[in-house]
Amino acid sequence: MSAPPLGFDPGSSLDSFLRAADEFFDRIGDIGWPALALALAFYLAHLLARTRAWQNVLRAAYPETEVSYAKITASYLAGAGLNSFIPARVGDAVKIFLAKKSIRGSSYPAITSSFFVQSVFDTTAGVLVFLFALTQGLLPAAPEIPDLPAFEISFWAENPDLLVFFVTALVIALVVLFAVLARRAERFWEKIKQGVVVLTDIPRYLREVALWQGIGWVLRFFAFWFFLEAFHIGGSFENVAVVMSVQAVATVLPFTPGGAGAQQALLVATLAGPGPIAVLTYSVGQQIAIAVWAAILGFLALGFVFRTLDWRSLIRSAGAEAEEHRRREQARSQSG
Repeated sequence: MSAPPLGFDPGSSLDSFLRAADEFFDRIGDIGWPALALALAFYLAHLLARTRAWQNVLRAAYPETEVSYAKITASYLAGAGLNSFIPARVGDAVKIFLAKKSIRGSSYPAITSSFFVQSVFDTTAGVLVFLFALTQGLLPAAPEIPDLPAFEISFWAENPDLLVFFVTALVIALVVLFAVLARRAERFWEKIKQGVVVLTDIPRYLREVALWQGIGWVLRFFAFWFFLEAFHIGGSFENVAVVMSVQAVATVLPFTPGGAGAQQALLVATLAGPGPIAVLTYSVGQQIAIAVWAAILGFLALGFVFRTLDWRSLIRSAGAEAEEHRRREQARSQSG
């Protein structure tokens, strides 16, 4: 299924998602509800396994301080809930803000760098899944990519020279930034290395972090399997690999919450199923189900653990604290 190139229309991804949503609500009675319930249960278990891994990273960083699993779980769920309906990964800032508030004597650099520890396993597993899907011919061929009805994908595919320029400019900017901050580099690394200290103990990392992340990936695999069953696409290793690969691509496109639109375009082009309409119904149904479920879990976590439902205030507080931290660091650098 192909569509004409959409050029520079950045709203096309959202339009694609809304059209798919219409198909979903027209066919909502066809959903296999028991399979959907199982999918959501596995997805929750996947999140809980990930939070256990994150807690263990933070416990290694702060061995003398209590790191509450309940508060770390609530921080993670709250951030995931906000990411489900707010673009640009705003929920990650709230996640860091709440985790810092939950650990006495913690610092923003250490909490932030703790995410890198999990990215080691996630990146490795994600690349392996993506390579499997690519080598098995499960993803779109390069000539088909510019025709996908999603601005984030088709724009860069139609303009490879601009993509190279953008990536080059980004690399240069990072090099310049590092040069400017070189005077503070030693202090900076002293602060962030605390968050990744578990990587210096490989047996502990494998036992307390990688193992839980691996369990999380298996649980996520089964969650997608049952989502495919719930929407009558059919669970299979190949189909789940496609879904996980598409999600990885959509996650790095922050123009819409959860890569809405980009996911639909890729799945319609790649997923084997009874037809484009059925795949559209599945893709938007799964995305809506996960977003609503994540939002519910996030608000429950905020209410029961942090005793607040004012997520807007949390976003403002996270931004204000980040700015205050930046000012303090700048003042210390100038005084030093």
